[in-house]
Amino acid sequence: MSRLTRRAFGAALFAAAAFTASFSYAAEPLKELKIGYQKTGLPVVARQQQVIEKALGPKGIAVRWVEFTAGPPIVEALNVGSIDLGYVGDAPPIFGQSAGSAIVYAAALAPNGKGEAIIVKPGSSIQSLADLKGKKVGVGKGTSAHNLLIAALAKAKVGYDEITPVFLSPADAAAAFASDKIDAWAIWDPFFAIAETRYNPRILVRTSDVLNVNTYLIANRDFANAYPGVVKETIGALKVAADWANANKDKVAEALHEVTGVPLEAQILAANRANFSAGPVTPEIIAHQQETADSFFKLKLIPNAIKVSDAVWTAPSN
Repeated sequence: MSRLTRRAFGAALFAAAAFTASFSYAAEPLKELKIGYQKTGLPVVARQQQVIEKALGPKGIAVRWVEFTAGPPIVEALNVGSIDLGYVGDAPPIFGQSAGSAIVYAAALAPNGKGEAIIVKPGSSIQSLADLKGKKVGVGKGTSAHNLLIAALAKAKVGYDEITPVFLSPADAAAAFASDKIDAWAIWDPFFAIAETRYNPRILVRTSDVLNVNTYLIANRDFANAYPGVVKETIGALKVAADWANANKDKVAEALHEVTGVPLEAQILAANRANFSAGPVTPEIIAHQQETADSFFKLKLIPNAIKVSDAVWTAPSN
């Protein structure tokens, strides 16, 4: 058998196996929906209100919530199928798509623009973004805060290569910030809010000052295609949670505190500046994501250029 024939035969076997796996996956009645979430945002409210459980329970589908500290590990978990849906900021799906992850954008949730910032200690000599030259900035690689850092530096005409990004998880960054091992910290709620209650930091910039971005519900691509009704019902339930949150802002902090265990004082700060919504991934939103993706590729932060619209899931009309 020639090399070309062997390759064709192998490709045919792979395609057949993929079709069989997909068919089997779709044919299996879903018993449990696994959702990855973080310590903030609409999914936390939805969990506290049990709206997804109420929507899917009558269909015999249980809901399992899996907590993560940041978006990139949620993308990784979605890619391997250990969770089905996940809540992330703007940057993680871009990194995931560029790396070939099996993910799709299922819905756009509200921006977290006021709840994400670059901060320094109140006694720091850093007074502005321009003062970050030569400094160490703690940030989660591939997170929405990473995008904030890039955009903020560009606005201040500071080269990304003129600072030293220190890639840390929120917990490790919090420890580094406390011990002055980093000079500044790019971070989101509730970690931003916790830092505010502890240090009364100087806020150099918020995401809302430099970016127009959303947060997202993303899905494992095969799961979304196999169970579109479940994805649509989950989005519908998130809309119910958003309506409740917007009508009960005085109760949102307690709801967030109840689920996450984050101190109520910090969750009050986070809740008071949060917005809640769930809707389609519009052409305008896609355009903003594409700008971010192009910026990351230009800086060689992602390995491949991407077309964001290729990863936007289209729900069936029926």
